[in-house]
Amino acid sequence: MWDGPFYRIRREGYEICFVPGAGENLDEVCNVDMWVVRDDGERWSGTVVTLDEVRRILDHLREAGDPEGDYWWCWDGLIVREPGLASMAAVIDGLVASGEYETVLRNVGPERDL
Repeated sequence: MWDGPFYRIRREGYEICFVPGAGENLDEVCNVDMWVVRDDGERWSGTVVTLDEVRRILDHLREAGDPEGDYWWCWDGLIVREPGLASMAAVIDGLVASGEYETVLRNVGPERDL
């Protein structure tokens, strides 16, 4: 369900919040920031990227002469095989079910009111 810039997928005990680009086809998303927000308020962030998108990024950097064209990394990166929010959510569901999300994603703590 859309909620401003977020596409939220509600699960029992948690919610997955994706931030796709405006007008982006949700079945073709290949690089997206996201959060797992547990019902207790704890938040875990990640950047989900497909294998094909990593290759595209590397090729672009190499063509630009950037030394980072030989590698790619991000702090809380999760590389998946298939594009689309549905397939990405399925991977995240598996990580939550196994508890591995605490290793793969970055804990950003609870949201605080300012």
